[in-house]
Amino acid sequence: MKVRQMERKLILTGAHAAMKLRRLAYEILENNPGEQELLLAGIMGCGLVVASQLQSLLSEISSVSVRLISVDLDKEHPGAVTLSESVALDGKVVILIDDVANSGRTLLYALRPFLECHPRKIQTLVLVERSHKAYPIHPDFVGLRLATTIQDHVRVEVDGELITGAYIQ
Repeated sequence: MKVRQMERKLILTGAHAAMKLRRLAYEILENNPGEQELLLAGIMGCGLVVASQLQSLLSEISSVSVRLISVDLDKEHPGAVTLSESVALDGKVVILIDDVANSGRTLLYALRPFLECHPRKIQTLVLVERSHKAYPIHPDFVGLRLATTIQDHVRVEVDGELITGAYIQ
């Protein structure tokens, strides 16, 4: 019996991902005029890598203070959600960041600790968004939108702090 190998198709090279992140950084600034501080909350794993790169880009192209924290949760069985540090969120602009929005579940559950406070605005950002959502999440900022089948899976790959590519399987 032959086992069929999962075929991977490259949808974003590392260079294209970097261009999309730069565009996203400008979009963040355009959609938050006059802000003195932004809080980027990267979901552990690739989401934190995306957030870290955005923090660097925002610091490079603007004078806005950008703080980075991480959000930790089990993506397969989300329950408890923890932040890397206790942060005063009242009146702040929070941008929750992940690499891919597949069903929308991870972003939805990751919002939980931010809803317990009173941020002025919560926005969501993903590098890749696919078309099949099971939860009512529509990211505010998207690097690449894909029309996919329910069976397709999108994966962003990183090497350390660098995005090397995104694939669909």
